[in-house]
Amino acid sequence: MQAFQKGVFYQIYPRSFNDSNGDGIGDIPGIIQKLDYLASLGVNYVWLSPVYASPNVDYGYDISDYLSINPEYGTMADMEKLIKEGKKRGIYFIMDLVMNHTSSEHAWFKASLDPDSPYRDYYYHRPGRGKKLPNNWTSFFGGKAWSQNPDGTYYLHLFAPNQPDLNWDHPNMYEEFKKIIRFWLDKGIKGFRCDVVNVMSKKTLVDGRPRLILKGLEHYHSTPKNHEILRRIRKEIIEPYGAFLVGETVMVDTKLANDLLGEGDSKELDMLFSFEHMDADQFLVKWFKRSFKPNKFSKILTKWQQSIPWNAIYLENHDQPRSVSRYGSNHYHKESAKMLSTLLLTLKGSPFIYQGQEIGMMNVDYKSIDDYKDVETKNIWALSKKLLFPRFYRWRMIKNVSRDNARSPMQWDAKGGFSTGTPWLRINHNQKKINVETQTEDGNSILSYYKRLIKIRNQYDVFVEGVFKPVYQRRGLFVYTRETQNMKVLIILNMTSKYKKYSYNLDGEILLRNYPPIEMKRLRPYEALIIEVPHD
Repeated sequence: MQAFQKGVFYQIYPRSFNDSNGDGIGDIPGIIQKLDYLASLGVNYVWLSPVYASPNVDYGYDISDYLSINPEYGTMADMEKLIKEGKKRGIYFIMDLVMNHTSSEHAWFKASLDPDSPYRDYYYHRPGRGKKLPNNWTSFFGGKAWSQNPDGTYYLHLFAPNQPDLNWDHPNMYEEFKKIIRFWLDKGIKGFRCDVVNVMSKKTLVDGRPRLILKGLEHYHSTPKNHEILRRIRKEIIEPYGAFLVGETVMVDTKLANDLLGEGDSKELDMLFSFEHMDADQFLVKWFKRSFKPNKFSKILTKWQQSIPWNAIYLENHDQPRSVSRYGSNHYHKESAKMLSTLLLTLKGSPFIYQGQEIGMMNVDYKSIDDYKDVETKNIWALSKKLLFPRFYRWRMIKNVSRDNARSPMQWDAKGGFSTGTPWLRINHNQKKINVETQTEDGNSILSYYKRLIKIRNQYDVFVEGVFKPVYQRRGLFVYTRETQNMKVLIILNMTSKYKKYSYNLDGEILLRNYPPIEMKRLRPYEALIIEVPHD
């Protein structure tokens, strides 16, 4: 078992974590100020969303220089200090790595606009087909996947127009990223979370099959060349440094996940973020929601627990709505947040806590589309308006799904505590009740619960090494065991707002003392139990 598998991860979205200089934007010195907080929480690794130089069309996921720090966030000296100070506290950093596209402000792309430039083929520049685009592909952010150059040709972008796709068939592309990856590993970074890592290589640029969304997907999704690229990066760069890779993988099932994880020389990733459980409450795409079904959700989680050797466990991140708002309850806010934390920290795999999740932060309470800053949100609002979606439905889509739900500033105290200036994105009004300061002083808070549960996970190997086995998945109950040769625990989760009866005939010690005695047969709304049971 590798060292990272025993750790607990925490994701920081730097722009919204902590502002040290009052300009309303979170920064690296602000993260340094909160390292003791992270240490007290018990996390070992921090995934840092992009801090590279960027024009911020997609807030850092449009990178203009991979070897520089965005001045809004600080300097390279600040970054080096962050890595050093984190190490003193037993905290190590992994960085986001975007290899599918750059910013249109990157020097490579600017040079590529010249047809005679050696950088021309770093990207996909193509002539149109008469009055038509080079092909019929569509973007992940909505709309066409091609935008026009000044010379009348077009360039490919699977995401925003300001994020042109890189051409991994170019022989220089691997060498360019080898330099980038080694640069950061030499700084002391322990690994990378690789953004949309299975759509980098395009087999062909012909038209895609007719489909409602993502026309062209079959021509770039998890291609053989993509697998080859990842295997080479791992073998030649990552392994010599003893680092690791976490992949964000688009539309991946368990079979393809195992291909990406691999073994020996075929190994590509150490773990990956799958989306199937995130898709459980939607039709086709995330913007079309349906009622959350706990049984469907738990069955998907179970399938992934049983099908791949190691999972990256997450319930929210910078791209997903807040888990309490999505899977929990406003009325049972504390109870549902604790239940979800129990799920997160007792499944097999590496748990990823997203900033604010540990205090139960919720979706934003914005009243106008003007309050939102996310480029994807703006694009979907415009597209749905063009398609004549009723305003009430457009607004419901945005409120439930916008990425800004997760990107609102961290709530440090009742006044906000994020910045002495005006935050770049408005803070949720519930900061007065949901904040770190208040919960630190409350031994029964969500934050205190996270701390206890992380401590328990670190104390008992069963939560890291134990075999996962499903026991019961009906009526909104999710029951499973984790078992090693020396210990067995039963986890019982009520994922509903109703009282539930559950009979069991097990004797043993309850590891979390704030729960009712073991003889209790009725579970309260969103109650979670962790019970040590007799070992066979």
